Amino acid sequence: MRFSLIIPAYNEESRIGATLSQVSTYLANQPYDSEIIVVDDGSVDRTREVVTRDFPGVRVIRYDENRGKGYAVRAGTNAATGAYRAYYDADASTPIDELEKFWLEFERGAAVAIGSRSLPESRVEVHQPWYRENMGRVFNLLLRAFGLTHFPDTQCGFKAFTAKACAVIFPRQTVERFGFDAELLYIAQLHGLPIAQVPVRWINCPHTRVHALADSTRMISDLLTIRLNALKGRYR
Repeated sequence: MRFSLIIPAYNEESRIGATLSQVSTYLANQPYDSEIIVVDDGSVDRTREVVTRDFPGVRVIRYDENRGKGYAVRAGTNAATGAYRAYYDADASTPIDELEKFWLEFERGAAVAIGSRSLPESRVEVHQPWYRENMGRVFNLLLRAFGLTHFPDTQCGFKAFTAKACAVIFPRQTVERFGFDAELLYIAQLHGLPIAQVPVRWINCPHTRVHALADSTRMISDLLTIRLNALKGRYR
């Protein structure tokens, strides 16, 4: 298997069908073999039923408790068989054909390729509300202050890894909710894995699952956890 696409999903019955239609059609037209894995992160709606009924070729991983996006991505990545593995938001904020930009970076030797909305070539066609964009900037400033990253956008939900990079990064992951992206990148940098930033198109979906206040508080807590883990040598 060349490529695995992991889609974490929590209460996504209203939009998972449209996203899977897009990505299934796209991948079916590519010259490589691929698989799609939906990780149902404890949904209480009909997310699983929609996927299994309408997309029988899609693998579904499900567990009863809502554990968080980071946990879902790790579960999907561990179950994947592709030589390259990407996770992708259920709202398809980044069009799936942006994946083509990742292949060039892997050919150049990258072990990790991350979509970025903050590069000069990036195209943000529909912006987040102003307060969410400012919260993202503050979060990134905190990441830099804690010495955890130099990347201007760690939170774009479209990242890809070689299978070898996954074997290094995901067993060391500890953060299960929205701060996990920063932890993955910190681990990759610590182990000298080449990381490529890729400018992407991005279209904000207004029905986000991120709670502005509660999840921002958790993400700051996650940064403290990452910094403490780093001091303890947890990621070595």
